[in-house]
Amino acid sequence: MKKMKDLSYHYGLKMRIYPSTQQKQLIKINSDISRTVYNKLIAIDRELYQLNRVKLPLDVVTNRIDELKKRKNPKNLSNHFKYMDNKLLDRQVISTAKQTYQNAWNMYKKVHTAGTPKFHKKGYVEKYQTSAHYGKKAEMNVFDATGVKFLDMQHIQLPKLGRIRISGSHRRLLDRKQDIKIGTVTISKTIDDKYFVSMQLGSDTPFVAKKRTTGFQVGVDLNTENFLTSSNGDQIANPRYYRTIKGKLAKAQRKLSRRQLRAKKDGRNLRNAKNYQKQRLVVAKLQARVRRQRNNFLHKVSTALINNHDLVVAENLRGKNMLKNHALAMSISDVGWRTFLQMMEYKASLYGRTFITVDPKNTTQICSDCGFIMGKDGSSKLTLADRKWTCPNCHKHHIRDWNAAKNILAKGLAKVA
Repeated sequence: MKKMKDLSYHYGLKMRIYPSTQQKQLIKINSDISRTVYNKLIAIDRELYQLNRVKLPLDVVTNRIDELKKRKNPKNLSNHFKYMDNKLLDRQVISTAKQTYQNAWNMYKKVHTAGTPKFHKKGYVEKYQTSAHYGKKAEMNVFDATGVKFLDMQHIQLPKLGRIRISGSHRRLLDRKQDIKIGTVTISKTIDDKYFVSMQLGSDTPFVAKKRTTGFQVGVDLNTENFLTSSNGDQIANPRYYRTIKGKLAKAQRKLSRRQLRAKKDGRNLRNAKNYQKQRLVVAKLQARVRRQRNNFLHKVSTALINNHDLVVAENLRGKNMLKNHALAMSISDVGWRTFLQMMEYKASLYGRTFITVDPKNTTQICSDCGFIMGKDGSSKLTLADRKWTCPNCHKHHIRDWNAAKNILAKGLAKVA
């Protein structure tokens, strides 16, 4: 059977799981060990780095370096730290944690902007990884794996956790496709106490059918006034999910702060302060609701654009730089531009469409009819307050965002030509 990396198509599947109290305890144990292994590997590498710099007797340094290098082996690591021999621990957790650590270093060496691996702090989020295995005679099927497999459409089996109920959109995929291999599996608990399982799937046949050509192209201008304006003149309103819940969230956070101060004054650990934990969950659920609403909105908009157009062109916005403007920071964070562009990119690849981004420079200042650039030949530049304007050269009246979307499309067509 082929390895996951040798398969032609890959797909990510995320499902909600409903563990029992005992299964929740097992998830916590595995998550804690996974985090500990990752942190131990960081500590070992940092000590190795320091040992190579200090001037100590050669035999002392050499012996310590040899010991640390041996300890980095997953088996030796569990032998050295006896609590990692817990019978409730999934054996693959240690090896996958080491692989995650190696991937973090590979990403740093490749990109040089993500930073070196940092210690993982203990928090309310729990997560660990495992994987499915296939025997020599096993078929490439989600129902025929070892460790992780589907028992039926409502249940899966996970190492140490056993049978667990699931819900999600997996049925639409599995009903029409059987030759699927399960790769890496991530079990996680979110900050609002919901549990999920994410699977990496692989196959030699496509997971989704390519879309038929439509013959339409569109340019989209992203802004905070309206979430999106297309080159066809269509506008999609900005839902502003965070602003609608801002007051309620602020009130809940003030209440959480008071309970935190009260618990600290009484000398109680926050994890054991029941009233604090109840209110923490209230705040987490409010924040999660905003996140889910925003993601649902972005998925619907991005899917509609990909379904109805062969080419979609958007401006390459750098949200990190734009967030430095304190007057617009909250609006920019609430709108989710970067997430939207990422969705457009992977959906275009998945469905066989073309999605490109262009430099937004002067897209709002150029007349889409004659090409005149505002700010030249004695004219003044447009400001954010100028939502409508008339070109001083050809006297064409423009709606600012619609004109920008037309210019974005023109830049995109020139780029693919």
